[in-house]
Amino acid sequence: MPDSARERRAAMQVVYFDNNASTRVAPQVLEAMLPALGELCGNPSSLHALGQEAAQAVAGARAAVARLIGAASPARITFTSCGTEANATALRSAAAAAGQRRRIVTSAVEHAAVLEPLAELESQGFEVVRVGVDREGRLDPGQVLAEIDEGCALVSVMWANNETGVIHELAPIAAASRRSGALFHVDAVQAAGKLVLDCARLDPDFLTLSAHKLHGPKGIGALYARRGAPLRPLLRGGPQEDERRAGTENVPGIVGFGRAAQLAAQWLAGDGPARLAALRDQLERRLLEVIPASVVHGARSPRLPNTANLRFEGVSGEALLALLSDEGLCVSTGAACSSSRHRASHVLQAMGLSSAEASSSLRFSLSRDSTPAEVERAVELVARAVARLRALAHPGGTEVGARGRSAAPAE
Repeated sequence: MPDSARERRAAMQVVYFDNNASTRVAPQVLEAMLPALGELCGNPSSLHALGQEAAQAVAGARAAVARLIGAASPARITFTSCGTEANATALRSAAAAAGQRRRIVTSAVEHAAVLEPLAELESQGFEVVRVGVDREGRLDPGQVLAEIDEGCALVSVMWANNETGVIHELAPIAAASRRSGALFHVDAVQAAGKLVLDCARLDPDFLTLSAHKLHGPKGIGALYARRGAPLRPLLRGGPQEDERRAGTENVPGIVGFGRAAQLAAQWLAGDGPARLAALRDQLERRLLEVIPASVVHGARSPRLPNTANLRFEGVSGEALLALLSDEGLCVSTGAACSSSRHRASHVLQAMGLSSAEASSSLRFSLSRDSTPAEVERAVELVARAVARLRALAHPGGTEVGARGRSAAPAE
């Protein structure tokens, strides 16, 4: 970043509400990582003292991640480079073990890290059934169960949606998958650190995580695999990760992930989620109050405590995002990996919105560090930017709409 840009940002009152894309690394996480970037220089596979110290640090982090998701044993955790790699490993492992089963059931609102690998499997002869959601972003478990039969090899459903925050009901889907003999994969990348997860109770075959969504570093993810699940390494070579993922372990990233998992578990055990949900509700309420013709997507559904997705009628989401960025408010039009492609959100379109309606929406994703003052600053900036864009679109015209709404428009 040019010095002038750094100076301008430093002078701004920056509000970062794009935490579903990536979170700031917690200071305690950075502190834990520093030794692994310095004196803890050994390779965890080496048998000398420094290598074994590194191996112990990796083992401690593995145990912390396992505790965060309620895994029965740390041995069920395999560290990867990211959530995308973890998803790819799980999906390809399930496909390799499919035998004569050729059906895969998923939802229409999955992240691209699941949808793209499944599209590739579809091109290889698998039947991929993408179950839709309702206007509130809810996935009906009954509709998923109706697609699970004896020919089903895999069911893959995210725990919570990354764009709307809507939480899916997974227990009946997990049970139906087990009854049919299908493998069950859960993308928990957005849910981890925001919801209490319990692998022992849900009993998925595979579950995927990413550290940078819960105040850990980028470049490190994890795959939970139930004992006996047919995990097939995506990368082959050395015997690292109990021969489940070749390549020298990213010790600093793993240590950071472990510390982030500890902090997330502590936050979840207190009143943190309730306070964050109240802050999200304040943001939505204030935006609806001050901006006519605004809509909250998924407001009637159980949601992550940090995520708000709103549509501002008559406004381009990309233009609004650009104005807000110039003023120091960081938000998004959807998933970070999809926003750069300039496509309307497939999640919002699956909820019944038109391409134009989906393109008028922004995602606000708070973190446990967000404050009421930041919420009020965000409301001020969004209201001003929306008014400016609407005035440009309708010079001398009447104001769009009458008032905000806390639910999707009527069908």
